[in-house]
Amino acid sequence: MGNSRSKSFPVDTSFKFPSPLPSWPQGEGFASGIIDLGGLEVCQVTSFKKIWSTSQIGSNDIDVTFFEPSPIPNGFSMLGCYCQSNATPLFGWVLAGKDVSGGTLANPIDYTLVWNSTKSSCYIWLPTPPEGYKPVGYTITTSSTKPSLDKIKCVRADLTDELETDTLLWSSKKVNVYGIRPKVRGRQAQGVSIGTFIVEKIGDASSLTSLSCLKNNNFQNLISSMPNLAQIDALIQQYSPRFYFHPKVITSTISSTSTSSSNSYFRQTYPKETYFPTSTKWYFTNGVQLYHTGEESNPIPVDPTGSNLPQDGSNDGTYWLDLPVDETERERVKKGDLKSCEAYLHVKPMLGATFTDLAIWIFYPFNGPSNAKLGLVDISLGKIGEHIGDWEHVTLRVSNFDGRLYRVYFAQHSGGMWVDTPSLEFLDASNKFAAYPSLNGHATYPAAGLVTQGTSVIGIRNDTAKSDMVFDVKENYSIMAAEYISDVIEPPWVNYTRKWGPKITYHAGTEIEKLQSSNRTVASAIGSLASVLPREFSSEDGPTGPKQKVDWDGDER
Repeated sequence: MGNSRSKSFPVDTSFKFPSPLPSWPQGEGFASGIIDLGGLEVCQVTSFKKIWSTSQIGSNDIDVTFFEPSPIPNGFSMLGCYCQSNATPLFGWVLAGKDVSGGTLANPIDYTLVWNSTKSSCYIWLPTPPEGYKPVGYTITTSSTKPSLDKIKCVRADLTDELETDTLLWSSKKVNVYGIRPKVRGRQAQGVSIGTFIVEKIGDASSLTSLSCLKNNNFQNLISSMPNLAQIDALIQQYSPRFYFHPKVITSTISSTSTSSSNSYFRQTYPKETYFPTSTKWYFTNGVQLYHTGEESNPIPVDPTGSNLPQDGSNDGTYWLDLPVDETERERVKKGDLKSCEAYLHVKPMLGATFTDLAIWIFYPFNGPSNAKLGLVDISLGKIGEHIGDWEHVTLRVSNFDGRLYRVYFAQHSGGMWVDTPSLEFLDASNKFAAYPSLNGHATYPAAGLVTQGTSVIGIRNDTAKSDMVFDVKENYSIMAAEYISDVIEPPWVNYTRKWGPKITYHAGTEIEKLQSSNRTVASAIGSLASVLPREFSSEDGPTGPKQKVDWDGDER
């Protein structure tokens, strides 16, 4: 017990960006420090006073520490406390509120004890709101005496919204502690995250309905908090991701002993990345054509801007793009053109316009074949995983209070992962960070190495590594959409709703049988692949464009 109390954790040190943040260009309300939610002003408090840590009770799980925001700016009131894992530097925030219209905030009339540690002095209190108000966070004490009634504020009900649990922060036999977020999130959603947490009593589902998040009733006035064009450029220059493509030749060798006692060897080698991203203009001007059902013999060359692509209707499967017919040209265009690569930004409000999402999209003419890990053996899967046209993205989530980058989403096949800023790989003592597209498949990861889709023994390989083949977003990007800025005109290809490549259906089982017959040494292991192959690997199917993805209007998955 004594050792756990004295143990030092990363959370005991606050995270600092490698380079000081700049003074952002002038604008409306972006990075001004305060956002008006409609008579309730909120600010983001990023400094804290430590209240209690689970390490004090000798927890065997991932330890967390509970904090109280401090100091709170004059005129503002605490809305809730903060909780974070001890395994990373302190880098969080909670909102504090200020009533500027009268009646948006109120003191609680009492408190309910939500949880207390039986081994150490920690008490988590839920405010009891007056009629017409709701609690949006807890207060924490180190004694059993209830906090004073002016310690925390409740919020008028019309300025609150429904929430849901996010990441599990800590678990014990009696309670779970989760981060929380608005239940409805997206480009037009008004729910505002407070940055606090919720306690779930094991066996008591009603405890998860005890808190609410905030709601931006001033949401229509987006210009009051969102970045303008100059500020967007400054954000990209400050936080530009740098994409590193795979450089290595991977060779796998396995030996086996036959009944004749002679050794046989199986060797598989596959090359470095050869399918690179490029610009849509390069793609359209290098022989790509538009096909239409019933007129397959008469494809149409695509205009460099995509202006002759269909601009209406849903993806009905009647139009698609395809590579040049000439085989030599087809193979050339497949490989893309890294020097012509351009990133395309979709800039949108998130969490009630208290954050800005900078979704950075990159286009690849071709998604190459997958590679599988079969125990100690690695093999190419032939056609499995291939398709023409491949849109990938990362998303930067930036605070509209101060312009700080808080999270980055790395899209990976049909899903992805959020990575908090302290866990990014920063480059050259700057605030720019590394992103690693996987070999052939282009799923993007925050660190170099191998990630296996399936199990650690049998699955799809996602290999990433650093090389001198690099794309730096700040060097060539354009804003393809920012619905709140009237000066941003979407290029025609953004509103092309059909496929960026043809659909060629094949049976993964048949492809696996071909692999088994050609690789007898690992035939049984290859047969196990069918159970771990993602659905997207079952056919060669060109994707739709960024605007047809659920995260265009919604949140990242």
